[in-house]
Amino acid sequence: MHDKRTESPEVADMGSCPRSPADPEFRDDEDAATAASPIYGPIARGPFVLGQLGQSLDGRIATPTGHSRTISGAAGIAHLHRLRAMADAVVVGIGTILADDPQMTVRAVPGRHPARVVIDPRGRMPCDARVLADNGAPCFVVQTAAQPRPAGVMVLTLPADPSGGVDPHALVAALAARGFRRLLIEGGGQTVSRFLACGALTRLHVCVTPVLIGSGPTGLCLPPITRMEEALRPRCRTHLLGDDVLFDISFDRPQG
Repeated sequence: MHDKRTESPEVADMGSCPRSPADPEFRDDEDAATAASPIYGPIARGPFVLGQLGQSLDGRIATPTGHSRTISGAAGIAHLHRLRAMADAVVVGIGTILADDPQMTVRAVPGRHPARVVIDPRGRMPCDARVLADNGAPCFVVQTAAQPRPAGVMVLTLPADPSGGVDPHALVAALAARGFRRLLIEGGGQTVSRFLACGALTRLHVCVTPVLIGSGPTGLCLPPITRMEEALRPRCRTHLLGDDVLFDISFDRPQG
């Protein structure tokens, strides 16, 4: 149910403090601000599996050529980096690596870099992908069979599901066993959709930017339903992030 809309200037404010993140008083203030935030407070209280998408008004996450880097505004980008800073690990599919070559680091706000997890069942990740850069945070590659990997990459091999991919619940459990209990499922649309469809998400953030792309890949694609009674109707709050609107969707427990 769509229940409340708030303006959220703290997204920018939390990234503008001049003190060093190493300062204990800075960390105390950051923790207090996070706990009081209507966006970040609910997810700061314990483990989470949070899916995140940035999309246009017409539901597109990229152009037909795959270009997507300027969809979100500055406040939306700061929000994404805040989520990264709160997560133990950030998970993306190999499609995101091939299309965007992301760093998956925290740069727009103060905070530590999370572990980076790439779902790559068939060994398609380039050896020069930026996610492989040594920034002090580990990089995991999730696969379903032995593949040659670059030095320094930590390999996590899981059984293939019936589609030949990685089962989201199995991945969540495997990462939790390694101490990663706060997970940001950052993309792309197919990966977030798989986690949502099988009920592995506890929360979903969809940040909508007032732009019309007209064609290109869409954010979410779930198995078809025949009647509206079958549609998911989770609790939802909205927040203004500059010109963007964040839909903060909460599942009381993993669905399914």
